[in-house]
Amino acid sequence: MKSIVVTSFSWFLALAVLLVTVGTVAAQSASDTGLSVETTYLKNIRQVTSGFVKAGEGYFSPDATQIIYQAITKDYPFYQIYTQPLAGGRPRMLSTGRGRTTCSYFSLDGKRIMYSSSHTDPQMTETEQAEIKQQAEDRKNGVRRRYSWPFDPHTDMYVADLDGNILKRLTTADGYDAEGAYSSDGKWIAFCSTRDGDPDLYIMKSNGRKVRQLTNAKGYDGGPFISPCGKWVIFRSDRKEEHMLQIYVIGVDGKNERALTDTTGVNWGPYWHPNKPYLIWSGADHSTGGRPNYDLWLAKYSISDSGQFAIEEPVRVTDNVAADVLPVFSPNGKQLMWTSTRTDEHQSQLFIADFMIPEN
Repeated sequence: MKSIVVTSFSWFLALAVLLVTVGTVAAQSASDTGLSVETTYLKNIRQVTSGFVKAGEGYFSPDATQIIYQAITKDYPFYQIYTQPLAGGRPRMLSTGRGRTTCSYFSLDGKRIMYSSSHTDPQMTETEQAEIKQQAEDRKNGVRRRYSWPFDPHTDMYVADLDGNILKRLTTADGYDAEGAYSSDGKWIAFCSTRDGDPDLYIMKSNGRKVRQLTNAKGYDGGPFISPCGKWVIFRSDRKEEHMLQIYVIGVDGKNERALTDTTGVNWGPYWHPNKPYLIWSGADHSTGGRPNYDLWLAKYSISDSGQFAIEEPVRVTDNVAADVLPVFSPNGKQLMWTSTRTDEHQSQLFIADFMIPEN
């Protein structure tokens, strides 16, 4: 935390329903009283983006006064990057206004942003025109396309200031470079790249130097986040079964890799709690047939003296009939933001709630 193009990396078909459709699986109740499980962990749920065709994949600024996210307007076919003050105020576009953009993130000091963009594509005009034409045909025919995201080989990672001026291009290798996130000390960036022909995880210094490959398994490895302690990277992968993403963890040294989930469903979008030993992610059961419904799940983790990483039985955080995906915590861990289709239009927008950490 994206298009109509179906690529050889077809795990995105498994994510197709996440940002644009409402799940049809019935929500589970917290108890026989009929209370939603959301009352256990979430309070004061509110929608924080509007006025876009769709918006999602949001992150907090270090001081939690702003959010950054990607959104599509009616005037342009691809996602662009926006910041928005949480106390009120209009969104500001910080990306260039062209190309597919994604995976934005604030720097440690909150004075810069990082995001990925394909705006340097030499055929961008043709790409835009093709997408505009396709969307017009879809509207004419009443087609509602599913969410997908091509690994555009022109996608690179950039650092910009809060006025949108690009300060540095972080990647120049051939292939897709995106899905980047800073470490908690701001010194490192974990990201996904297809520079070796397969989407794998890499880590580099925040200035783009000292690039080092972390994973090399066949299939998609992506969506990495470095742990608050700086020693682990959590990510999603479909290496075991195509389309069926599961959650993995690996040391920043490339050692002690292991799967944390192994279910009949899809588990993806994992994120660390900043000061408690918890992970949160989005998951859905694909074994029942029909369209799966994506909800948020939480699990406590532990790390043994020998460096073995383990999680306890996950608990469900949301049970809305809409899709709930891409959860992230605020810097103090007291708020949760996620992308959801629980809107009147059933299109994705960002929501925030006060988060209640389990006491055990």
